[in-house]
Amino acid sequence: VQLVESGGGLVQAGGSLRLSCAASGFTFSRYGMSWYRQAPGKERELVAAITSAGASTNYADSVKGRFTISRDNAKNTVYLQMDSLKPEDTAVYYCNVEVRWRDYWGQGTQVTVSS
Repeated sequence: VQLVESGGGLVQAGGSLRLSCAASGFTFSRYGMSWYRQAPGKERELVAAITSAGASTNYADSVKGRFTISRDNAKNTVYLQMDSLKPEDTAVYYCNVEVRWRDYWGQGTQVTVSS
């Protein structure tokens, strides 16, 4: 299993970024996918999750209405569209999948939101 995130960067408050996570090594369309984030000095937290076919999503309260998770099973890719970004969204964002009771993580992509 390999997960490769991209799309992070530096953005001003109120701006937008779109993260991508390219997956390989497993049957992508059979598994739910998640995005997590970890800010300095804080625990890693769940940001958003999507079911295998994309029919259902859920979000952390802190990002509801601002972030959108989606997936393209033909491209083995999951996305996180982040709008109305706030400085408190600054963190390393990680893609996650649980395959056969084991968690897999990407290397993370840094998102920095300046005020």
